[in-house]
This record gives sequence, C-alpha cells and structure tokens, in this order.
Amino acid sequence: MSRQGSRDTAPEVAVRRLLHASGLRYRVNVPVPGMPRRTIDIVFSKAKIAIFLDGCFWHGCPKHATQPKANAEWWRAKLDKNMARDLETTEHLTTAGWTVLRFWEHESAANVAHCISESVASKRPTPPRPPSGPGLTEGGNSGNQS
Repeated sequence: MSRQGSRDTAPEVAVRRLLHASGLRYRVNVPVPGMPRRTIDIVFSKAKIAIFLDGCFWHGCPKHATQPKANAEWWRAKLDKNMARDLETTEHLTTAGWTVLRFWEHESAANVAHCISESVASKRPTPPRPPSGPGLTEGGNSGNQS
C-alpha cells in the first residue's frame, strides 16, 4: 500500500486544471487543522472550503467499491476504518465552520469543478457597488474638471 498514490491522482489533476482555467486559485494537500496525518485534497482557505476527491475502492463508493476475496476480513476492517475516518474528518471540519465537499473519483471532472466553483462563488462576498446618484459621472467625479 505504500506504493499507492495518495496525491496528484488523475481525477484530482483534472479537476484542478479546470478550476485553475476558470480563474480560481487554491492550495493542495493541506493538513486538516487539528488532525495530524490527514490532508485535504483542495482547499480554498479564505472561503473555508475543503474538497476531497475520494477513490472508489479506498473510500467505499456505493456504486463501484469492490471487496477483495483474499484476506477479506482484514480488508473489510481496513476499508471500514477509512470510511469512519472520512466521516470523522468531515464532522471535525464542519464543526470548525468549514464547508466540506466530497466527490467520487468516477464523477465527471467538469461537473465536480462546476459544483466547486458555485460553492466558492457563494462564499465570496459580493463586491461593493460604486456610488451613484445625481452629479456623478462615469469616472466617479462630480463633473468638476480642473
């Protein structure tokens, strides 16, 4: 298992490319605050949004997870612990005020990136509107040309 890639997987890279192309900037593989040895795949720190892209086998996807036949009892315990750890991490971050988004590796990168973009946009404050009223011109001055 030490040879299993845990970061920069193909689904992660595909989603990150789409997010970056749409102008979003983020951090990757950030430690979970207060939980050593756990990392968040993609983080929008200011918006407090944590994104996890979970592998179907390792995290127990209801559609695609398979059960190994060799050493089945050990694998079942291992995969159950992974799912319990996912739940614990989600609850920890949610309690700390984070928005946690979890996606499966089989989901379309475009759909995942779209959901993330919408979530980030909803967390960003709307920019203040420029003042308007009588006597103000397009440049923002009151028409006095000196």
